[in-house]
Amino acid sequence: MENNINDLGFELIHIGVNCEDAEDAKRTAELFARAFGFGFREGKASYFAGNCIECMRGNGRGRNGHIAIGTVDVDRAAAWLESQGFELDASSRTQEPDGSTRAIYLKEEIAGFAVHLLRK
Repeated sequence: MENNINDLGFELIHIGVNCEDAEDAKRTAELFARAFGFGFREGKASYFAGNCIECMRGNGRGRNGHIAIGTVDVDRAAAWLESQGFELDASSRTQEPDGSTRAIYLKEEIAGFAVHLLRK
């Protein structure tokens, strides 16, 4: 079956902000949460303001941070992107327990942002 871009369900999931350290990340997420009424929560390597802003506890991928693009099927979305001339960073691939891809980064940054696909 040929991949159709409309079948992949691409949507913006979150923007990742690179911060200096854990304290800066927490402060940044708290400011976004307070300013816009977003919830605040701690993640494994970051703090979140709502679900849309992830504040990294240090410089993560990307000069400016990262952008997470959700899709219904990361493996199919990756194949579609490759067919469009994009390269993926195989070393960044994370898997679900069933072996399917949960997330993977594009090799090239876009406007200083690392971009990764994320399973919805």
